[in-house]
Amino acid sequence: MLKTEEQVNKLYVIGITLVATLGGFLFGFDSGVINGTVKGLEIAFDAQNIGSGFNVASMLLGCAVGAFFAGKLADLYGRRSMLIIASILFIVSAWGSGISTSSIEFIIYRILGGLGVGAASVMAPAYISEIAPAKYRGALATTQQIAIIAGLFFSFLSNYKLADLSGSALNPLWWEYETWRWMFWIELIPATIFFVSLLFIPESPRYLVAKSHKEKAQKVLSKLYGSITGERKVQEIDDSISKDHKPRFSDLYDKTLGRIKPIVWVGIGLAAFQQFVGINVVFYYGAVLWQAVGFDEGDSLLINVISGALSIAGVVLSLFLVDKIGRKPILMIGSIGMSITLALVVYAFSTGTMELNAATGQETLDLSDSMGMLALIAANAYVMLFNFSWGPVMWVMLGEMFPNQIRGLGLAVAGLSQWVANFAVTLTFPMLLGSMGLAFAYSLYTLGAILSVYFVYKYVYETKGLELEEIDKAWKK
Repeated sequence: MLKTEEQVNKLYVIGITLVATLGGFLFGFDSGVINGTVKGLEIAFDAQNIGSGFNVASMLLGCAVGAFFAGKLADLYGRRSMLIIASILFIVSAWGSGISTSSIEFIIYRILGGLGVGAASVMAPAYISEIAPAKYRGALATTQQIAIIAGLFFSFLSNYKLADLSGSALNPLWWEYETWRWMFWIELIPATIFFVSLLFIPESPRYLVAKSHKEKAQKVLSKLYGSITGERKVQEIDDSISKDHKPRFSDLYDKTLGRIKPIVWVGIGLAAFQQFVGINVVFYYGAVLWQAVGFDEGDSLLINVISGALSIAGVVLSLFLVDKIGRKPILMIGSIGMSITLALVVYAFSTGTMELNAATGQETLDLSDSMGMLALIAANAYVMLFNFSWGPVMWVMLGEMFPNQIRGLGLAVAGLSQWVANFAVTLTFPMLLGSMGLAFAYSLYTLGAILSVYFVYKYVYETKGLELEEIDKAWKK
């Protein structure tokens, strides 16, 4: 066993992983870039509250559809093929979002981008899990979240720098186009790099075996693990797949139990709870959030940059620990920590009073210096805890927990639930902010974090160190 492990071509595995996680980078960038453009969209398209919320959340409709169909299409046409299609959608969306002249046009391009984000969100972790050695799979899959957070960070940094250069996201920048449009167009650079890079990585060996391309699969596996181990793995995958039939949605139903398989519900729960803790309110509306408690546009965008840096630190820490202490303990630490920090944010916001901002003509939440500092520290601690735990580990588990037979379908259903939950949280935040206030909105996210503690304790099983062909046993104990 040690001998075969020593033959792992680590540089090749890491290189392939980095290319796949460019999809995660674009996932993060496309999700975060909207943060600095909300005010520009409101003015350009004359949208407020529900309209503003839909402009921001529209991408998530595409995400839900993309995530749902990507798994099934990937079983038919391949993991890499779906990632290539996603990269093209990123390019089209980045250009179109910036050039849009109406809400309808903008929403169409954002939905197209969402299709790419949704597909990449489930395909990148699945692809990584299918090429990574079990010993390193958790760490390699965690790089997906590092890429997502890096994308968020660079979108925040790009937004901040561009707004600083022009004076405001609303001001013209180059060629008389408003700065908020350039915030979208910057994404064309990484999207193009992603498309080109995908042309140089192999297809998933598990997909190749499933399609009876065993020779191609053996070449890929031999390059990954050495010829002896590669040949053995082809046989193991073939033995696993030969017992199965062509994937269909009825496979998610357990005829013996007379209900949907428990592992599917766990996947849905993991995906939904990741959103019910409200993390994307910070990612999508961070600038609006901090302006609502009295910070100006520049400071609000800078706070986003700081949050992005702390997020990267949290994910890097998770990368070093996920294959050592396991998935479940990290999820539990995150759930408990987020419950505490969100409760502190709610307390800080509940002490504020609404005041009219003379400069903007809008109402803001006036906090004392001490409560403002508490909200800022607790919110950033919450973001770091999320990106140490639920941010990366949810994607790790979704990529590895489903058996070969239903991996694509399981990812489709879980991915759909993740993006539907994301859409619901994102769409409702502006309405909650306008009608019920920040404290009420964050109390709902606190409740989600508290419930996630019970969910992890009761329903999540450990998958650390198991081969993909063995993991199904852990969920049948």
